[in-house]
Amino acid sequence: MLPRTYDEQICSVARALEVVGERWTMLVIRDAFRGKTRFAQFERSVGAPKKVLADRLERLVEEGVLERRLYQERPERYEYLLTKKGRSLWRVLAQLIFWGDEHYPAEGGRPQLLKHIGCGGRADARFHCMKCGAELERHDIELVPGPGLKAAVAGLGAV
Repeated sequence: MLPRTYDEQICSVARALEVVGERWTMLVIRDAFRGKTRFAQFERSVGAPKKVLADRLERLVEEGVLERRLYQERPERYEYLLTKKGRSLWRVLAQLIFWGDEHYPAEGGRPQLLKHIGCGGRADARFHCMKCGAELERHDIELVPGPGLKAAVAGLGAV
């Protein structure tokens, strides 16, 4: 059985996995990049049990990946926003998209595309625009539905 922590390992990958290496955690971060901020939004999208989701959000706040901010006083309700540290995970998440598309392709094509906001071209795995050649940063890219997601949605409508 794998230990729950990697305290004995002197390894940056192991230390990073302590924070983001759990399945539900990366899905929460994915959704935070998609603009979700509230518990109910994460719960619907991620599908984790309430307790698991609450624990993951709390851990991400403790680690400084998300900031918890009060948006309603009665009853108290909070939203969760990516911090600078959290936003710096965008390349990791994007690389997981590229890796997943290559090794686990969806029927109908890529479910989501990273598009260059400036010219509409697609970003490649080196974060260059395939249309204009620009080197891209997070603020230059938007995540848009790809043909695989459109095909899946169309298939659901046919049921």
